[in-house]
Amino acid sequence: MDRSIETAERTLRQPLVDPTDSERKPLRDVESLESILTESSLPSRRRLYLGARIEMKLLFRLALPAIFVYLLNSGMSISTRIFAGHIGSQELAAVSIGNSCFNLVYGLMLGMGSAVETLCGQAYGAHRYEMLGIYLQRATIVLALVGLPMTVLYTFSYPILILLGEPKTVSYMASLYIVGLIPQIFAFAVNFTAQKFLQAQSVVTPSAYISGAALLLQILLTWTTVYVIDLGLMGIAYVLTISWWFIVMSQTLYIITSPTFRHTWTGLSWRSFHGLWSFFKLSAGSAVMICLEMWYSQILVLLAGLLNDHALSLDSLSICMSISGLSFMVSVGFNAAVSVRTSNELGAGNPKSAMFSSWMATFVSFVISLAEALALMASRDYIGYIFTSDAEVAKAVSELCPFLAVTILLNGIQPVLSGVAVGCGWQTFVAYVNVGCYYVVGIPIGCVLGFTFNLQAKGIWTGMIGGTLMQTLILLYVTYRTDWDKEVKKARKRLDMWDDKNSRRSHY
Repeated sequence: MDRSIETAERTLRQPLVDPTDSERKPLRDVESLESILTESSLPSRRRLYLGARIEMKLLFRLALPAIFVYLLNSGMSISTRIFAGHIGSQELAAVSIGNSCFNLVYGLMLGMGSAVETLCGQAYGAHRYEMLGIYLQRATIVLALVGLPMTVLYTFSYPILILLGEPKTVSYMASLYIVGLIPQIFAFAVNFTAQKFLQAQSVVTPSAYISGAALLLQILLTWTTVYVIDLGLMGIAYVLTISWWFIVMSQTLYIITSPTFRHTWTGLSWRSFHGLWSFFKLSAGSAVMICLEMWYSQILVLLAGLLNDHALSLDSLSICMSISGLSFMVSVGFNAAVSVRTSNELGAGNPKSAMFSSWMATFVSFVISLAEALALMASRDYIGYIFTSDAEVAKAVSELCPFLAVTILLNGIQPVLSGVAVGCGWQTFVAYVNVGCYYVVGIPIGCVLGFTFNLQAKGIWTGMIGGTLMQTLILLYVTYRTDWDKEVKKARKRLDMWDDKNSRRSHY
């Protein structure tokens, strides 16, 4: 018992250093956490106190840079809406629809990349370092191949938007904007796999610096193209694409040249071409889980285009979605952190630490979301003017703020639990939950309230809140009932199956 307490106290006195160093200090913290949680001679409150201090240190070491990265990446999309909104209301509506449609492929790529998150995280925890580079290359190839048919889909975005019932003028402007974004598809294919590769090793700070530089570059270039060169929407689209490729090239160069990854990145290998179909099937389950989740809120924007006053509805909802997106990025940062923590702990064979990490991340994220919701309600009458100078749109935003506050609260829990699911490899199960809660319950109820009962945007949003609440409750119950010892065994079995040597013996 004395040794456990001494180890814990020594761990807590360590400074918060960048986890990219070669000594991998977080691994020693993990060992201390498991020893404390399994030390039965310690009083339960003492174990909770020491464990919480160590876990908070590990969690924020991962979450804070990840939140910064996601906020900056989201800021790139939001800045396009701000620039478009100051050009005109039609341009704002076009960019809102364009971004919503393009988020389909964003969700697809991000979802497929989460398969890398599960495998790399558990492999890193199990010290099978050489497989991380193979998983990275294999996933990048699969995602790039999936991106090819997506280019055809977005090339014909105008007739698709018309078929969905969107206004012709807005659809035409949105389709031009989408065409300028098409090269981003392949940037996403590289970025999300590289991002998960880095996160699995607790390397997140360099990505934050790269994303910060990309956002500054985008704002500067967008201002130039809109106000100096006068390229309008197309200039906004071109600059956003250039900014994403800047992130990809910087991230790739860092992975290739940094000595931090000498054990996990050993160069290009033909082994990455083995079992692409099997990897695609694994990624498909992850993609369905993330896509159904991300598309859910985007459908809200598309449905708003079918309401009576579609321009006002689109503008107010797109602003609310932008605010929600900023809040959501905080939860997504904890999503990434808890996914890494859970997968690393399961791979290392630490069931109690995996469980403890899951609940600590959920609690901290919820407290932060509660503070965000209260701040939103306090500033509801002013926040809309950040995005528009139209008083009518700002008033509509203020009326939607109570619905937005509830959404922010739910988003403080649900994404973190999804991160636990990714860390454990439950993507397929969560995909079924998403289908039932979002598309069988949430959207139909929202359409009935919005159109049949004429509650307009408020009715649509109410239905979607109901679907999110149902999904959150289900994930809470499943996480509470999880047998973490069995999850450790499943992780070992999964790694054995995906180990390249074993897979070749089984004609993988």
